[in-house]
Amino acid sequence: MTVAKIDKAEWHSYFDRVSKELEGKSVEIDVEALSLGSQVEQEWIPLLGLTYEPRDDILSVMVEGLNHLIRSPRTVFVDIELGQVSSMEVVDGDDYRHILKLSDPLRLTAPH
Repeated sequence: MTVAKIDKAEWHSYFDRVSKELEGKSVEIDVEALSLGSQVEQEWIPLLGLTYEPRDDILSVMVEGLNHLIRSPRTVFVDIELGQVSSMEVVDGDDYRHILKLSDPLRLTAPH
């Protein structure tokens, strides 16, 4: 596993590119902070996309039925396994850690 920090100047283009690569993945969104502990925001839901809007300084994590907004992100780290993003950690301006865990959706086969 490789951990990489993504520079803020690259966020807009990086999230546009990686959003296409992650299409079809499932995501679990955890939010951690000293004031609230560790909270699971969403459990294994289809990821629709990721975008960073520099003008508003918002990273948007779009999943089925929800838009998880990360305001004033300060740092972005990604874990890469076998050439693919397996998780991300985004620290926002209030020191909340937004952790996105990614996986391939469970594919069930039809009974015989």
